[in-house]
Parts: sequence; structure tokens; C-alpha cells
Amino acid sequence: MTQASAARPAEFDSARAEAFAERMVGVLNDAATALMTSIGHRVGLFDAMAGLPPSTGAEVAAAAGLDQRYVREWLAQMTVARIVEHDPAAGTFRLPPEHAASLTRAAGPENLGIQAQYVGLLGAVEPLVAACFHAGGGVPYSAFGEFHRLMAEDSASVHDAGLVEHVLPLVPGLPDRLAAGIDVCDVGCGSGHAVCLMAKAFPASRFTGYDFSEEAIASSRREAEARGLANVRFEVRDVAGMEERNAFDLVTAFDAIHDQARPAEVLACVARALRPDGVFLMVDIRASSDLADNMDHPFAPFLYTASTMHCMTVSLADGGMGLGTMWGRQTATRMLNEAGFRDVRIVEAPHDAFNDYYIARPG
Repeated sequence: MTQASAARPAEFDSARAEAFAERMVGVLNDAATALMTSIGHRVGLFDAMAGLPPSTGAEVAAAAGLDQRYVREWLAQMTVARIVEHDPAAGTFRLPPEHAASLTRAAGPENLGIQAQYVGLLGAVEPLVAACFHAGGGVPYSAFGEFHRLMAEDSASVHDAGLVEHVLPLVPGLPDRLAAGIDVCDVGCGSGHAVCLMAKAFPASRFTGYDFSEEAIASSRREAEARGLANVRFEVRDVAGMEERNAFDLVTAFDAIHDQARPAEVLACVARALRPDGVFLMVDIRASSDLADNMDHPFAPFLYTASTMHCMTVSLADGGMGLGTMWGRQTATRMLNEAGFRDVRIVEAPHDAFNDYYIARPG
């Protein structure tokens, strides 16, 4: 009897152990595929292949304008991962249209190649997060080098697909009010794309975007200037310290509240900043506050990882509460009520499988 077998309990299930080992092999292979998917998205290989007939590696590289040797190795990985089809007799590769529907920029918010980029982004801070398991604290925003670029791309794919057409109409009468002209504030505006979309669609309204990142605000101002928008302004501001009272008819927050250092203070500031007939449109991750309810959530492993390695840790790095990505409907509703919102409705948008849409009015 070996030492390992002697250490096993009598009820050790060898079949279960083997099945789990096989699953972990799949986890490793899928993690590697996520990295290669991210690269394929970044360099435009999926977009190039979507417009090609079955092609050789050299033809794929030429169509994408990339180095042949790297493309050949990438195609090999994509083939064994069953993402790209390979004809060994003809030496050609093909991206099936059914796969392209989830991997090209033409897919809009359905493009999972965008989300694949988070794997590398989060992996880059793994040693820093691991150190926090021992020492506590968190990893600051400054450690996430490409965060704003990636968030801008991710949110743009969702907002372009339906912010004006599908999301704003979720609030009864809101498009008409925006068309007539109201005051709007977006808290945690990031790179400002959502604000610019609304400002362009509703020129009679006045838009303000707040974010504590100077880099994000600089990007926001560049987009507004490029679009020639005169009805929008952006300001570097910690939204937990907003001092406005009865200043806005609409406040929006797009996936911004859960990673705030002081989310309760932010929500209370929003409630005070709204006029009596104002509305808060908060978009945040669709989840339950109860772990057991998230067992069948299709993105739960990804979202809890993103929480641990970004949303929770950046809040803790700023001395915050570390609310986390998966704070869920129950906690969100409770915190909105505690902040002064008495009328809270949660709706879903058909173009967005990731988020819930909270329509909250101060009471």
C-alpha cells in the first residue's frame, strides 16, 4: 500500500476523483483558450476569418495583416479547441458562422471575445491579489493598466446596441422628458461613452459625467469634443462626496456602484441630488445576494473571479467596504431603500444578459 492510498479515507470515491481531475484538465485548457480568444479578438483574427472562405494560414495572416508564424500557431490552438475548423487535406482553416456570431465585432454585445480579455487583465494582478489574502487591503485601480480601455470597449458594445432605443424607454416617459430638455448626471461615467450617446440623441438636455479617474475623464472629454457635443461636461469627482441638492432630473450609473469604495454614501448623494420628480437609473450585475441562488448563474464563476480580482479589491484598496460584483438584487434593493429610495423597480433589457436595470425614485 502506498503512502497516498493509506492517507485516503475508506469512503474515497475513485471514480469521482478521476472525473474531477478530468474537469480540472478542461479548466486548464479552457483558460488557455480564453487567452488565445482574447488575442484573436485584439488583433482582429476573428473579424478577418469571418469574411473568408476556407483559407490557408498564410491567407488568413495576409487578410488580417499579421505575422504568419504567430497566426499559424494561433490557428493550431483554435483548431484543437474546436473553435476553428481545419481541413488537413487542403491545409485550410474556417471560422464557422455559428462561432463567428459569438466572436466578432459585428456581433455587438454578443461578442464574447471582449470578455475574454478580462482573463489576461486579471491574471496580470494575480500576485498582488494573492498577497492581499495574507495581508488584507486591496489592489488599486492604477495596477490595472488596460482597465479603462477594456471597460470602454465592453460598455460601448452594450450601449451602442440599445441604450437610447431600449434602455431609456424602460423608464416611463423618460425619452419625452429628455427630448424636451432635462438635467442628467452619470456617476462613475468611466470613459463617458454612454453620456455622449445620450447627449447626441437629446441635444435639448444637459449632461454631466463624474468619475474619480483623471484618465477616464480625459478620454470622456476627447470623445465629446470629437462628436462636437456642446451639451455635456465631464469632471473629476469622487461621487461619494457629491454636494448637489435637487440638481438633476435623471441620474444614471452603469455598472459603477458595486465597485465604489463607499457605495452607501454614493447612493445617498444620488438621492439628495435628484429633484422631487427625478429618477435614478442604476444598471448593475444581474445576480442574487444569496450564493445558493447563483449556482446555476451562467456567468457566476467568471463574475466571482472578477469580483475577487478587481471590483472587491479596488474598493478595499481605497479603504472601502469591498461590496463586490455579486452584491445582488436583495442587497442592492436594501441599500437603495436605506439611501432614501422608496420606489424601486427591477427590470431586464432584452439586449443585455449581464445586467439588471433598477428604476428608483426618492421618497
